[in-house]
Amino acid sequence: MVENTRIMVKTAVKALEDKKASDISVIDISDLSVVADCFIIASADNIRQTKALYDNVEEVMGRAGFTMRQSEGVSAANWILMDYNDVIIHIFDKENRLFYDIERIWKDGKKILDIDSL
Repeated sequence: MVENTRIMVKTAVKALEDKKASDISVIDISDLSVVADCFIIASADNIRQTKALYDNVEEVMGRAGFTMRQSEGVSAANWILMDYNDVIIHIFDKENRLFYDIERIWKDGKKILDIDSL
């Protein structure tokens, strides 16, 4: 994983943690896909929290100099996708996270267990 991607992952995870996201998971998919290097997946307790997580990630990443290419699902807020090119962030409510099970789909990726070790 390149240094810029490491910094993006650490910045995004910190922004999610600051707003109490739960079950944060980071998967390195760089060997599996050209779409991105990493997925960050997080859960929220309700729609208000998914929007708060989105807002905080967008603000913190922007201050760090990272530009979001696009986002999806902000209005419904049960699954928000934030595309930062090399890093794609998925913010789910708990029901939709279980339903879509992104971790199972990308199980061949490398799960990063210790963000501080990046």
